[in-house]
Amino acid sequence: MVKAVLRGLAAALVVLSASVSSPAHAAETLPLSDAVDSLPVGTESRHGYTRDSFRHWNAGDNPTDGCHTRAEVLIHEAVEPPVVGPNCRLEGGRWLSYYDGVSVTSASGLDIDHMVPLAEAWDSGASAWTAKRRESYANDQGQEASLVAVTARSNRSKSDQDPAEWLPPAADAHCRYAAEWVGTKLRWDLTTDEAEIATLGELADACPGQTVQYELAP
Repeated sequence: MVKAVLRGLAAALVVLSASVSSPAHAAETLPLSDAVDSLPVGTESRHGYTRDSFRHWNAGDNPTDGCHTRAEVLIHEAVEPPVVGPNCRLEGGRWLSYYDGVSVTSASGLDIDHMVPLAEAWDSGASAWTAKRRESYANDQGQEASLVAVTARSNRSKSDQDPAEWLPPAADAHCRYAAEWVGTKLRWDLTTDEAEIATLGELADACPGQTVQYELAP
């Protein structure tokens, strides 16, 4: 009798351990072509969009360290770490902007790009979200591809365009860019328009070894 009870307790602990250790949304890794095929296609509308609909650069993952989201991304992506001073002032450091292959040695020369721009996210489904979810999107550090430190020039050249309209000037960045764009759209369940999906399909054909990693946003 005692052994039976102990076996039952052991089994219950195994189940409990699995439920605690397993994430609510498991990460997915797909070939780029399969990931593109998984994207929902829809009609986009920018009606009602304003940038203020997305509260961005909030207190970040650690609200006690004085670093907002922009600074945290810069610290995380630095090739050579900057010195973090009072009020999260960054001095020194070096970054590589993968959009254009440019090395940058001043944080002020960088923008933090939303991989899928805020306006594009609005067009693709975020217009129906709550303000809180849009804030989570605008400050998403749960997936590295969501926010990326790049030169201000390349970010402003991209603006709010999708891959049918703009690709990074560095041709060797196209496969990575396509994967990160698709991963971000899948993470947040955002739709694509017909021109966008066609271009992504062409990129998938040109990048046969590229994979997409993403995890559904909470």
